Amino acid sequence: MGKPRIFQWCTLHVLWMVVIILMAVGLAIQTLGMTDKKRIRTQDVEQPRVVPVTSREVRALEDTCQPKTHVMFLKTHKTAGSTILNILYRFGEARNLTFALPASYQFGYPLLFSTRKIKFYSPLKAQEYHIICNHMRFYRPQVEKVMAKGTFYFSILRNPVTLVESSFTYYKGSSMAFKKVESLEQFLSEPWKYYSTKERGSHYARNLMWFDFGFDHNANSSKQYVDLVLNEIGNTFHLILISEYFDESMILLKDALCWEFDDVVSFKLNLRNNVTVKKLSDQVADRVKAWNSLDWRLYSHFNKTFWQKVDQYGRQRMRKDVQILQNKRKKLMDLCLEGSSPVDASLIQDRNIKPFQYGRARIMGYNLNSNLDNSTREKCLRMVMPELQYKDLLDAKFFPSVTSRKVLQAPPLHL
Repeated sequence: MGKPRIFQWCTLHVLWMVVIILMAVGLAIQTLGMTDKKRIRTQDVEQPRVVPVTSREVRALEDTCQPKTHVMFLKTHKTAGSTILNILYRFGEARNLTFALPASYQFGYPLLFSTRKIKFYSPLKAQEYHIICNHMRFYRPQVEKVMAKGTFYFSILRNPVTLVESSFTYYKGSSMAFKKVESLEQFLSEPWKYYSTKERGSHYARNLMWFDFGFDHNANSSKQYVDLVLNEIGNTFHLILISEYFDESMILLKDALCWEFDDVVSFKLNLRNNVTVKKLSDQVADRVKAWNSLDWRLYSHFNKTFWQKVDQYGRQRMRKDVQILQNKRKKLMDLCLEGSSPVDASLIQDRNIKPFQYGRARIMGYNLNSNLDNSTREKCLRMVMPELQYKDLLDAKFFPSVTSRKVLQAPPLHL
């Protein structure tokens, strides 16, 4: 009788042990499951949020935007090109870049550009330059011979109405068409009476920008022909700036070249005194557009593409960056200049920085502050230096064995 009781007790004990073990296992599984769920939920909460990154931030993060040093600037006439030339001269000189310089002050203008007009260029050996920027009549096949693949091409345009008014004042004695009349109004009243395609300086009197780009300034302005030329220019030049919006132009140029604000800050050079500037009536302005229809269509087309680029850049961003540029210019003018403004050429004390005077125009210049230290004076001097003197300085720097300081002997018809 005793054995069965012992057997029952043992059986019950085993069963209770099994139940306890199963409960423990179940509790452990439940605990682990809750922990996993908590971990999953925690991971879900802590998952980093994806934040959109702007193209500017991407460029900064990737550090892929490197300053461009191979630059071709087509310096068109009477379009603020002298100021841009100074910017390029300063940028290149500070970095010891190579310039393709003309033997005189222009590349054989008004003839189409040829490499033979580059100072000491030899076709017998391969030569490439970082910067070419002096006056030329553009001819792409010859330019490409001396500029590296990937060179950045840009130029600048100006409203033909104000450009023609400036050209008449400046080239009154250089264009036979202008020479025959007393006023621009007289010329525009009957232009074919005074104008001849074969006479000297005809390009100064009609479609001057079209001519500078290397095309026929007397061509028939058919839509097919004009569209063909505009496409050619658009496919060749990476950026066309607009003179009337110079500061916005400099911001676009800075962005395209990956340069800094200090690289594009400048003072206005080859600036006319207001006493030689004449505002044209609406009637005369319409005659200018009709007589210079090729230039007008050139300007209108690239004025449109200019503002498309501004929109791509961002209007608000553009306003902010223009303000930064203007503030930098103001600080430099206060630092460098006596009176913080340009003066008539007759008032310039240092004749070494007196701008060249030509035609009926009165070109203004600058006086430097007298209390500048040597380093600051050199920096300020470069900013106010007229293009002819700066070109002489670069000649002396790059060709010291064959160049000596000289007085200008012949009037260069290219500013």
